Amino acid sequence: MSLKGKTLFITGASRGIGREIALRAARDGANIAVAAKTAEPHPKLPGTIYSTAKEIEEAGGRALPLVVDVRDEANVYDAVEKTVAAFGGIDICVNNASAISLTGTLQTDMKRYDLMNQINTRGTYLVSRACIPHLKQAANPHVLMLSPPLDMKPRWFGGHVAYSIAKYGMSLCVLGMAEEFKGEIAFNALWPRTGIATAAIKFALAGDEGMKMCRTPEIISDAAYAIFTKKAAEFSGNFLIDDSFLYGEGVRDFDRYRVDPTSPLMPDFFVPEDSVPPPGVKIG
Repeated sequence: MSLKGKTLFITGASRGIGREIALRAARDGANIAVAAKTAEPHPKLPGTIYSTAKEIEEAGGRALPLVVDVRDEANVYDAVEKTVAAFGGIDICVNNASAISLTGTLQTDMKRYDLMNQINTRGTYLVSRACIPHLKQAANPHVLMLSPPLDMKPRWFGGHVAYSIAKYGMSLCVLGMAEEFKGEIAFNALWPRTGIATAAIKFALAGDEGMKMCRTPEIISDAAYAIFTKKAAEFSGNFLIDDSFLYGEGVRDFDRYRVDPTSPLMPDFFVPEDSVPPPGVKIG
């Protein structure tokens, strides 16, 4: 199965993981709605909706750059309608937009709490809801959340309650919507076993040294592509860890995703203890 001619609506697509998912689909000749807030270049963070749209078209796809704030209901519905008008429908929705603050309860004010929950949980619900009527018309409709398995252990909440609530809220959307739309639309969650080399790692979490301990965003885009090319009616309600899923799809070389093969791999949050890495993969 190919994504040629398929239309993807991707939030947070101007950089990082969203951009890589877009470029992977573009190589098949897909149509991409680049739905993100960044219209003007950021002094530190690379990428805008327009630069990513240009890369998509250079890769062989068609692009529609859209300034979208997933907290704004009217803005989201307008962007979805513009996508349908431009490309004739929507086949795949990717809820990638996310906000993060790894702070404790007393360090997380309500403005930051609201930001994370409005973008992560509410934004995922809103974007999915706006796309669903169009996905129902698609031949093989998929919705993908970049969110963790529902491993409800205290260790994943104690250090950053607000962020964990917001990310697990995205996963609860998968749990509920996969059941609600069973047999019609596939809803799945995808999560990395390790840190992924994005701006969030470099500027907010671990700096340049931390980047060396990460995998590249291509491991997520390859996994997402494998999900989108499965039959939606038969593959839904899954909470997938990137390398384990790709191993099941036949991938054996995971070193090619490492930023620096000489550095140990940084484990990500929210990976269940019983999730064993593929053979030959060592974390930490």
